Amino acid sequence: MKFTINRAAFIKELNNVQRAISSKTTIPILTGLKLVADDAGLTLTGSDADISIETLIHADNPDNQLAIASTGAIVLPARFFSDIVKRLPEDTLTLDVTEGFQTEITSGSASFTINGLDANNYPHLPEIDATDAVSLSGNVFRELINQTVIAVSNQESRPILTGVHFTLVDDQLLAVATDSHRLSQRKINLPQAASAMYDVIIPGKSLTELSRMIGDDNPDVEMRLSENQVLFTIGDRYFYSRLLEGNYPDTSRLIPKESTTSAEFDAKALLASIERASLLSHESRNNVVKLTLDPETDTATIFGNSPDVGNVEESLTPSELTGEALEISFNPDYMKDALRSFGQTAIKIAFTSPLRPFTLVPTEDSDNFVQLITPVRTF
Repeated sequence: MKFTINRAAFIKELNNVQRAISSKTTIPILTGLKLVADDAGLTLTGSDADISIETLIHADNPDNQLAIASTGAIVLPARFFSDIVKRLPEDTLTLDVTEGFQTEITSGSASFTINGLDANNYPHLPEIDATDAVSLSGNVFRELINQTVIAVSNQESRPILTGVHFTLVDDQLLAVATDSHRLSQRKINLPQAASAMYDVIIPGKSLTELSRMIGDDNPDVEMRLSENQVLFTIGDRYFYSRLLEGNYPDTSRLIPKESTTSAEFDAKALLASIERASLLSHESRNNVVKLTLDPETDTATIFGNSPDVGNVEESLTPSELTGEALEISFNPDYMKDALRSFGQTAIKIAFTSPLRPFTLVPTEDSDNFVQLITPVRTF
């Protein structure tokens, strides 16, 4: 196996595939990067058994400057190989596999020889032959991930909550995540009804890595399912992830249908205020920020307090405030995550009582996105 390739084009795809490679895997060969050269081009594969990423560098794309002198396959130690490639002196590199899986990498006057492994021992990627695919624009899918993955649990004691629950019925895709203290739910109406129904839980860590692979210029993202795997296709990149097994809790009943107090704020202005209040709340053990709402005077006040450092108080002017007077405390970090997910928009916050969860929705298109936060008892 021997090929020459443009180094920048190679590094771009190498960085994507490396997202799936972990040094902590229990299968030694998975610490390596698999390279396969054939007539179509060069295929790179990385995996940690939970996530697998495969990408094809086309031989017929002149930007890649890919010339395959002889076909073949090899597995190379990913970390060493990546460090070598990124420090080579010239714009192109040549990789040549000789007998005994010895691999020579040359670029200009630099030449490295590293030991490879037999690619036949590399685990096969899952075969997903499902024809039913859900297709979304890259930007929409990345937004959906970023808006929901913030609420997944980091506690392995309830593994089911470390994933995002995806359901697809007719033309509506619903994604929900909760760690039992907060919840994020996003609906997307597809242009046409899907022929299949989905009810799957995808690990939050997988989705976070996937969102980093979706660039601003990316084409549509296609999602296909098999029994215990999901495949996302982004152009010539394939992202496989295992699914979590089990039944996700029924979250629909957690979202209150009515409220006693509601307020509208600019999300960015409220976020800035919460960030200021949390400067002090982070110094105290309980990390709580308090919000008081008084519809009679049309005022909202935020308090942050640390017995060791001091306190902060800031008045806000909501664009709309209705209902009963209210005083409620919450974790500011949950609130900041929720507010960031709305971006530059106006939001409506609906409260039912000081100890009941409250919801945040955008003032426009409020049916399709909701964040829910459980308050903190301070008395």
